[in-house]
Formats: sequence, structure tokens, C-alpha cells
Amino acid sequence: MMPDPKLAAIILAGGRGKRMNSDHPKVLHVVGGRPMIHWVIDTAKSVGADPLVVVVGRGRRHVKESLKDTGVMFATQHKPLGTAHAVEQTRSILASYKGCILVLSGDVPGISPGTIKGLCRRHGQTKARATMLTAEVDKPTGYGRVLRDSEGHLLRVVEEKDATDEERTIREINGGIYVFDSQALFDTLPLVQNNNKQNEFYLPDILYILREQNQIVAIEKASNYKEILGVNTKEELRKVHAEVFE
Repeated sequence: MMPDPKLAAIILAGGRGKRMNSDHPKVLHVVGGRPMIHWVIDTAKSVGADPLVVVVGRGRRHVKESLKDTGVMFATQHKPLGTAHAVEQTRSILASYKGCILVLSGDVPGISPGTIKGLCRRHGQTKARATMLTAEVDKPTGYGRVLRDSEGHLLRVVEEKDATDEERTIREINGGIYVFDSQALFDTLPLVQNNNKQNEFYLPDILYILREQNQIVAIEKASNYKEILGVNTKEELRKVHAEVFE
């Protein structure tokens, strides 16, 4: 019997992309000459992630067609109820997997293998149950802010729409990229609640729950913030193309 792989990966690709003003699935918009999710899949494969599960939603037929020759597996999020809910849809595929699970966003195409390796290395060195990737940016608008305590440990991540005016001044943002111990991830997902302005189940809430359980949650700060630039609008798509792929 083959041993379990060291690293599995989940790529979140079910976002509707309403602000793109397009019926085309967001992750299939082209950057650097390719649909952006193809860059993310290549990065996951380059760090040895296997199995690789893509969570699809609206427009899933087109996404599956685009990825038909990549060897990935698919899970479906039928209703857009948040990132934690999206990851929950992979349970039937990854429930028996024992190891680390990398979570990536299909609309963050600039992430590099080196940064992912650094994230995984920090996760192993600290014996964390979860490790998140952050970055400092000059204009953090639109991103979840990272709140730390006086010793630099994670308190929680607050989404833009739920943040106070003071919290919105924080420049360290959540990159939406994580490594989890597989058991910690699937044990904690049912504890996430949707008591926020979006009524969504946020994946970063797992970090807060683990901290409340006195589990180790680590942070790896990316050296190049451009790698974690996400795409929600056509303007952001042009920005990522100009700053990462040119």
C-alpha cells in the first residue's frame, strides 16, 4: 500500500466574480497568457501537492473543461456560503488523508513555489496545526487584516466589511493561503459560524478557534507582497499582469 503523500492541496475556484462584470468564471480570466487558475495548479504541483482538489461553483462546467487534462479532482460548492464552506466540500475526498493540506486561491495567480515552500517549512518547524501566509501592503483595502497580540501571535483575522476604522489601518493582510494539519482542519470546520455581515463561513475563523484551543497557529510573512495580490476586478487583473507577469 502506498504511503500517504506529504502534502495535499485544495484550490478555491468557486467564486462568482460579480465585480468582473463578466459571465466568464473568474478563475478562467487570462493573465500572463493563461487562465489564472492554471498558474496556481502548476505551483501546487511544483511543490509536490498530491492529491489536488479544485472546489468549483458557478460556471463549473467551463472550469472543469479548462482543467480536464491537468489530473486534478473536483468538489462542488453549490451555494456560495464562504471559504470555510468551500473547503468543507472536499471532506468526502480528503477525509482519510493524513498529512498537511495546502489551501490556495484560484484568483491569486502570482504565488511562487518558493513562497509556498517557505510556508510549509514554517509550518513544520513550529509544529503548528495551521500556518497562514500574510504580507504587508501600502493599500490594504479589500483584504482581511491580521490582528496580532503584544507578542506577535495571531489574535484573529478580520474581514474588510467587518473591520472597525482602526482595524482598517492595519497594513498586514491575509494572503488567503494556508497550510493545515488535515485532522485539525476537518475537526474544526464544523465549529465555524457565520455570524458576520456577509453571513458566510470564513476559513480564517479556524485559526482563531485553534488559538482558543491553545493549539499552535503560525504566521509566515511573504517577502514580496505582489505574490498574494488577488483578482476581483478587471482593473486588479491588469494590475497583477503588469506587476507579476510582465
